[in-house]
Amino acid sequence: MGKERTKKHENVCFLLSLSIVYLKIYAMKHLFVCLCCFVFLNVYSQMPLKTWGDQGNGTYVNPILNADYSDPDVIRVGDSYYMVASDFHFLGMQILKSEDMVNWKLIAQLYDKFDFPEWENNTRYAGGSWAPAIRYHDGKFWVFFCTPHEGLFMTNAENPEGPWAPLTHVAKVPKWEDPCPFWDEDGNAYLGRSIHGAGPIIIHRMSPDGTKLLDEGRTVYTGPVAEGTKIHKRDGYYYMSIPEGGVEIGWQTILRSKNIYGPYEKKVVLEQGMTRINGPHQGAMVDTPEGEWWFYHFQQYNPLGRVVHLQPMHWKDGWPVIGVDMDMNGIGEPVETWRKPVVKKKVSIELPATNDTFEGKELGLQWQFNHNPVDEAWSLTESKGMITFHALKADNFKVARNTLTQKTMGYTGTATVKMIWSSKDMTDGQRCGLACMGKQNWTLGVMQEAGKRYVYMEKDNEVIQKVPAKGSVIYLRMEADATNNAYQLLYSYNAKDFVALGDKFPMQFGNWKGVRIGLYCYNINKEAGRVSFDDFVYVHDGPIKE
Repeated sequence: MGKERTKKHENVCFLLSLSIVYLKIYAMKHLFVCLCCFVFLNVYSQMPLKTWGDQGNGTYVNPILNADYSDPDVIRVGDSYYMVASDFHFLGMQILKSEDMVNWKLIAQLYDKFDFPEWENNTRYAGGSWAPAIRYHDGKFWVFFCTPHEGLFMTNAENPEGPWAPLTHVAKVPKWEDPCPFWDEDGNAYLGRSIHGAGPIIIHRMSPDGTKLLDEGRTVYTGPVAEGTKIHKRDGYYYMSIPEGGVEIGWQTILRSKNIYGPYEKKVVLEQGMTRINGPHQGAMVDTPEGEWWFYHFQQYNPLGRVVHLQPMHWKDGWPVIGVDMDMNGIGEPVETWRKPVVKKKVSIELPATNDTFEGKELGLQWQFNHNPVDEAWSLTESKGMITFHALKADNFKVARNTLTQKTMGYTGTATVKMIWSSKDMTDGQRCGLACMGKQNWTLGVMQEAGKRYVYMEKDNEVIQKVPAKGSVIYLRMEADATNNAYQLLYSYNAKDFVALGDKFPMQFGNWKGVRIGLYCYNINKEAGRVSFDDFVYVHDGPIKE
């Protein structure tokens, strides 16, 4: 018996040893695989992105809009799609339209000023429109948004191209953010929102015409940096789609309940995971006429801003499934490339406009003033085929009125504009030109001091370099490389031979906005002088229009 036990013991030990060896080999193999995956992902995450948007072959590459359309909200009406986004201190909020969810064009702006004194002296940086919501109800398009200082606003229109009704100041209260209206089947109307600093989520009853709130609101959810709620109803459930966790590292959470006031079940449905797409959250769930579902969200890509991605989505067990669960943890991760949504018509490649010859009666929709404009000091008719600015007095660029801006687009691009002046129109103290705007502001232009004109480059009120200016026409250029965060300002007198003024410089996301291009004209001494701009040409690396 003793020998048999010893033999059995030896066999068991042998089997255990063999198992341990196997487990060690198995662990080493998986460790090697994990190490390979880590190295691959680390290298992959540092690879430069070379393309984006519609690829012309039935697929797209994220981002679909490689520009600072932050906090996007999207709806479908019929077989068309409409988008709004935060514009903060730039006026006024833009509306985009798409026929295939991937290609977008600008169709309107909602307002052209805020009737508050701070908007007349450029002291509302990072204020203005935060995280709007767009909805279609009762034959009208509705847009709600909050400003952190002034409160809750609403406007509507029967046609998304306008005219839009003057802003209704629904609630005069500071520190609200990210509102979303909801009209229920029983005729009751509600508004969801959060509080500055993100959270909690609060639901108000609202008048059906959207002009007033009917109660103080009830808190329905408290979470980590919970904001940006979008309310939906499907199969008897109320769904709240909310971003959590913060701008750069956040995730998307879905809440659902049979009662709009809760209690709510919670499920995280989208996170960065193993991808290089950080903070995939804050956006919109949208269905198609063909029955597909898709999800829009932003990604903060410094210094370009918060760019727009499109993710495939479907429903499972009453919950949205977004992206692809690549690490198999039950939470979707964003895709970088995918097939386009199914549509029944041919849609050409299209992007928001950038170029402008200034020959129209109105400014192109891509242009947005920094704070409220002074309309008497700019004109599209004073000089035929050009935009003319009269210099208003300002101590520096940041407080200068009538700076006209547009978003930068793509990983690389070049913007060039022609600036014209005459000797009698330039005065001492005048500074006019092309701006590269972000957390810091870099400007390239012409300045006049003691009767002499100079081409100069300035960073936040400090003149970095200046050289004598020649003639009365100059071409100003900004070269942008967001991937390597390298920007350059150049000038030319013949539109061919460009000379860099100063070195390349990095830019930073600031005041909740990415890098912008701007045209400016002001005078540090008095209200005097003018210049005109013509032929603004902006070439970037986006998909080529068909």
